[in-house]
Parts: sequence; C-alpha cells; structure tokens
Amino acid sequence: MSSKTLSFFDRGILSQAAADAFRKLHPKAQLKNPVMFVTLVGATLAFGQLFTSQDPLGYVLQIAFWLLFTVVFSNFAESVAEGRGKAQARALRDSRRQLVARRRRKDGTFESVDASQLQKGDVVSVTARETIPGDGEVIEGAASVDESAITGESAPVIREAGGDRSAVTGGTLVLSDTLLIRVTTRPGEGFLDHMISLVEGATRQKTPNELALTILLSSLTVIFLLVILTLKPFGLYSQVTFSITTLIALLVCLIPTTIGGLLSAIGIAGMDRLLQRNVLAMSGRAVEAAGDIDVLLLDKTGTITLGNRQASDFVSAPGVGRDRLAEAAQLASLADETPEGRSIVVLAKEKFNLRGRELTTSHTFVPFTAQTRMSGIDLPAAGSGQPARSIRKGAADSVVRWIESQGGTCPAEVRTAVDGISRQGGTPLVVAEGRTVLGVIALKDVVKGGIKERFAQLRSMGIRTVMITGDNPLTAAAIAAEAGVDDFLAQATPEMKLARIRAEQGAGHLVAMTGDGTNDAPALAQADVGVAMNTGTQAAKEAGNMVDLDSNPTKLIEIVEIGKQLLITRGALTTFSIANDVAKYFAIIPAMLVGAFPAIAPLNIMGLKTPYSAILSAVIFNALVIVALIPLALKGVAYRPMGAAAMLRRNLLIYGLGGVLVPFVGIKLIDLLLTSLGLA
Repeated sequence: MSSKTLSFFDRGILSQAAADAFRKLHPKAQLKNPVMFVTLVGATLAFGQLFTSQDPLGYVLQIAFWLLFTVVFSNFAESVAEGRGKAQARALRDSRRQLVARRRRKDGTFESVDASQLQKGDVVSVTARETIPGDGEVIEGAASVDESAITGESAPVIREAGGDRSAVTGGTLVLSDTLLIRVTTRPGEGFLDHMISLVEGATRQKTPNELALTILLSSLTVIFLLVILTLKPFGLYSQVTFSITTLIALLVCLIPTTIGGLLSAIGIAGMDRLLQRNVLAMSGRAVEAAGDIDVLLLDKTGTITLGNRQASDFVSAPGVGRDRLAEAAQLASLADETPEGRSIVVLAKEKFNLRGRELTTSHTFVPFTAQTRMSGIDLPAAGSGQPARSIRKGAADSVVRWIESQGGTCPAEVRTAVDGISRQGGTPLVVAEGRTVLGVIALKDVVKGGIKERFAQLRSMGIRTVMITGDNPLTAAAIAAEAGVDDFLAQATPEMKLARIRAEQGAGHLVAMTGDGTNDAPALAQADVGVAMNTGTQAAKEAGNMVDLDSNPTKLIEIVEIGKQLLITRGALTTFSIANDVAKYFAIIPAMLVGAFPAIAPLNIMGLKTPYSAILSAVIFNALVIVALIPLALKGVAYRPMGAAAMLRRNLLIYGLGGVLVPFVGIKLIDLLLTSLGLA
C-alpha cells in the first residue's frame, strides 16, 4: 500500500494537522473530550479576566494563551494521527477513476455502463489490461491480477473461479486472460470505499476501554472542579484570596490533561500501525481485543509450516523394488499440478533417473477429490501381452479401501511404515497398482524457521497456541511437538473449529484465528479477533473484523503484539499523566498558600521564585508535555513479551517515577527562564 512510504511527520501532514488543530476548537468537537472541553472553557474564562482581574495583565494573558494552546496541542496530536489516514484516503481516491464496465444482459450479450451503476448480483466481463470495476467473485475463468493499488505488493496474484481465491477487489488490474465476475456489493459499499472511510477515521468510534478511561478522567475532572469551587472566593478559606485566573490554572493543572489530550491519538495510531503492516482493522475494538487475546488458533499450512509438502522418500512394500514404486508414483503424479505432485515426479527423477514422459498410449487420469482422497492413472492393455494397469496414490485408508474392494490386502509392513512416517511429522501417501500395494511416499511438511521461538514468546505473554490441521492425529502431534504449540486440533472441520472457539470462550478466554475460505466464516465471526485473508472469499472477509491485505497467516502474531502495544501505551501514558500531576501539586499549591501560611514554605521544594512564576511554569509545562509525548503516543511504547506483574513494575518504574521527576526538572527550568526574562 502506498501508505508505507508516508511518515507521521511528513511536512504536508504536519501543516494540515496544524490547521485542523485550530478548526477543532469548536465546542461541539471538544465535547467529545470532556477534559479538553473543561480546559477550553477555562481558557475562555481566562481571556475574560483580562478586563476584570486584579492580577498583572501579562500573567493573565499568558495563562489564557497557554490554556488555549493546551487544547490546540491536544487537537494537533489527534490531527497528526488522523493525517496519515487522510493522506492514504486521498491516494486511494486519486487511484480511482471513472470506469466503464461490460455488464451482461439477460440475453447473454454485454453492454457498457458506468461502474458506479453496477448493482449487487450484476455479472461483468474484464479482460487483460482492464481494471476490475467493483468487488466480486470470479464465476468463470482464471487470470493474473495486479493488486498493488490495495496491498502495495507488485507481485501479481492468481484469481480463479471456485475455491478460496475467487474474490476480487474493485480498482485492481487484470494482467492476463478474461474473468467473468459477479458483483457482491452495492454502489459505495465496496472494499475500497470501506477502506477509505476507515483510514480517514470517519467511522472510528471509541472502544469500550477508551470510553471507560474517558469516564474515569471526566470523574476526576468533576471532583477537582468541585474542590476548586469550594476555595476562596467561594468561602472555604477566609485567610486566602484566589483570583479566578489562578483557580482556572490550578484546575487545569490538577485534572489529567496529559492523557486526556493524547487518548484519541493513541487509539488512532494503534489502528494505523496495523495499516502499516497491511492489516485493515474494521474497528478500534478489534485492535484492542487483540491486546487481550490469550488463545491463538493458527492454521498449520502456511502459518506454522512452509505450506508445500515435499516428497522425501519412497518406502517399498515387501517384495517390491523401490524403482517400481517410484515409477508407479511418477505415473500417478504426471497430471498432479500440486506442489506435492510435482515433488514426487522430481524425486523419482533424482533418485532413479526416471524422466518425465509423454504418454503416447491412450490413458485416463483420475483426479483427486475430497471424497476419494486419492488420484492416479488408468492405462489400457498394451501390446506384447502386457495387462491393463490401474495405479492409485493417496491417503492410506482410502487406498487400502480401494485395493480391498478388488480383493487385495495391505501388508502389515506398509501399515507400520505409514504410522512411522506420521509419528515423525510426515504425511504418508500409499501407492497401489491393482490389488497390490507397492509402498509409501513420505511427504515432509517443513516447519518454518524461528516459529518455535515465537511461540515461546507468546507463551511468556500468557497466550496459548492451538494448531488447526486436517492431518491425522499422529502427524498433527509430531508437527505440534516440533513447532512448540501448546495444543492441536487434528482432522478439523468447520464445525469443529467453531465448537473449539466457543468452548474456549465459554472458559473465559479471548480467542483469535485466521481463515480465508467460506467454511472458515462461522469461526471467524465467532472469534474475538477474526483475521480474514484478502485472497480469500467475500464471505470470510465479511465475517472477520480484520483483513490481512498481504494474506500472510503468520501476521496474526504481529496483530496480537500491536494490540498489546496499544494497551501498554495507553496504560503507560495514563500512569505518566497521573504521576506528573503529583509534581504539579508541589509547584502550584505551596506557591498559592505560602502568603497566608508562611509555615508551608519548606514545601516549595522546587525553589520556585514567585507564586506567579510557579503557576505559570506549571501551566506552560502542562501544555508542552503534550507536544513532547506526541511521538511516543503515535509510535507506541516499545513492546517486550513479559508477564502482567513484570509489566506493571516496569511501567511504574519508568512512567510512574519518570512522571514525577520530569515535571520537577521541566517546571524548574521554565521558572528560571520566565524570571530571567521578567515574564513572571
């Protein structure tokens, strides 16, 4: 995606964010953030005090301006976070142009119409070098498609009718052949439209955790407001007289303005970090849920293993030569275009110098089906008295049933070889000719390098991993042990996946899973975080709450880490915000009361020069700290896999202690600067 080249601090983004920061000063916009709304009201009242206050004019003016800029800086943080998304949306819109679609009429002929007129259910034809006019499913044909406008990846992908790679996205380019596509969305509701809306932030709503934190911050604000209202001139302390300007400054410094000003930016940046990795989150709730996940369901093929099983050995039956087994296996695989089938042909050539051959006699290839779970070839009787041949290769139980139906039997040695290959994590394919079992082909499923270490990291975070596979239990157990997953689900069906997710959720766990097929849709919809592959079906993408544009199942691990980083960042900055309020108490309160109560002078541990400089320094620091923390809010706190207790200790040490110490230094430096310049 073009977003990968954008920087948060791109000059265009910053200039636009600066303008938006002032536009958002409208009270209606500020009401969404109660803490900043109170600050804006305080700034307005402070400006009003310019004409009535007994305080020095310069002091009142500076307080008013710095309170206003506290709100502006908060708006700026949110606008910078939103700016990247808006830039992406502009790029996506620019990439769209008025398209003409060839829509099929009822009589089978085609008419040219504007792509915006296409309705759900319409069938269109798209040929090489033409842009797909809308989201849909390929119902006829196969073609190479350039999806770089969506994914940013230049390598074309294959889209074809049937299977789990039939979904196409409007705005992508067909590079070869012709596709017949059924439109699956209404005008304005396509994937690209939805993506533009999301990256602009137009549909972003606060997550439950954000709402809870907003309520907490609002409650603290109300409490401090009530405390301020009880102070003089409202009658609590007869010996002390506080000006309205000072009370406003005190209120703003005591309420949690730092986290209040950054809260929205943290949430937007979390979704953007996913987008940088080409994952489109349908809601902030999904990103947040990823941070709380404690069970991961991962498909074995392509996630835990490389995905393409390779033939590694031929194990012949008693009395059968390995060259005969290899020759039969190669014949049965000549029409098999799967990576496994091609690897069998290559292994036979490498080990026994059996070259791939063109069959000149009439023959019939038997394709693999999910029902038979085997494939092969039938050769008629040739000259020289040679009999007809029927060769099959496939799952052990299927091939054994086939030979038994013809009166044959499977030797015990072959069954032992099948079990041995399965226990070692391989996949056995039995080869038979007529009523005779010739032996077993060993296919090896290679576990990805470093995956075991990643699962160990997840375990240290309290996340349990479950491998989902269609393999038999023996093979599944061996691969699970090699990969280091905590559990596995063998011979998994859609119903079994759904039942497993419900069982985990019923036990109080939050579950994430990936999928790409229509049969994955129920489980994706049930999971707390369902990541659909962009190459998958429309049903899968609609069922999940995230779409991986790169269609990389291992991305699920990164998604969990980003979700946790979002929660950690929010927690860390909340800790910092509350902690630095403590330091501001030591700056403002002693300075305000020392005139009436000289005995509290030792509490002015910062040694601030005057009450005016103390209050003004705290207000300025309160505004500038928001600006200083914008990069951290947008980038996120560095994530390290560790337990909750260790993470709490780390946050308290770094952001709790730091939140107390940093204001002491900052406020003192500002105080020195103000007094040296004669501004306070």
